[in-house]
Amino acid sequence: MASYYYLISSLPDLKTDGEMPLTYDEFLGMCQSNVSESKYKFLKNLTLSSEEGPLVKEWAAFYKNLMRELNYQRSMNLGKPYLTSYDKDSVIAQVAGAALAAKNPLEAEKILLDYEFENLDSLVGLHTFDDVYLFGYAIKLKLLERQSCFVQKKGQMEFKRLFDQVQQRVYSL
Repeated sequence: MASYYYLISSLPDLKTDGEMPLTYDEFLGMCQSNVSESKYKFLKNLTLSSEEGPLVKEWAAFYKNLMRELNYQRSMNLGKPYLTSYDKDSVIAQVAGAALAAKNPLEAEKILLDYEFENLDSLVGLHTFDDVYLFGYAIKLKLLERQSCFVQKKGQMEFKRLFDQVQQRVYSL
C-alpha cells in the first residue's frame, strides 16, 4: 500500500483537453513495480469494454449503457428499429443526443469524453490511494488514448478523399 502513495502522487493530472501527459505503456511501466501481479495483469489487459478489476465492473455497466443509447438514437435517426433492450437513463440519453447533434464528429467525441470523465470521477468518489483510483486513472488514460487517434487534419483529408470519390462516381453516370 505504501508504494501506492508514491505511484499515485507521481501520476500527472488527466484532462479532457490538451495532450496526453503519458502513454498507457509508460503508465504500465510505473505500475509494474508498485502493484501486485494480479492487478498489473488486469491493468495490462484493460480495454474500455473490460469487465474485470476494481471499479471496472461499474464502468462496464455505464459504458455499455452509453453505447447502447448511442446505437438506439442512431437507429432511430435512420428510421430503423433497435431490438436490443437496455436500462434507459435520461441523463445518458440527453448526453447521447447532444453528441449526435454536434456539428462535427470531433465535437461529439469531446462531449462524450467529458461525460465519461465526469462519470469516472463519480465512480472513484473519495478513493485516493487505492485500486479504485488507480483503475479509474487507467480507464481515463485509455479514453485519452482513444481520443488521440482523432486528428482533425487527417479526418478532413479523409473526408475530402471520400467526397472526391463520390463526386467522380456521380459525374461518370
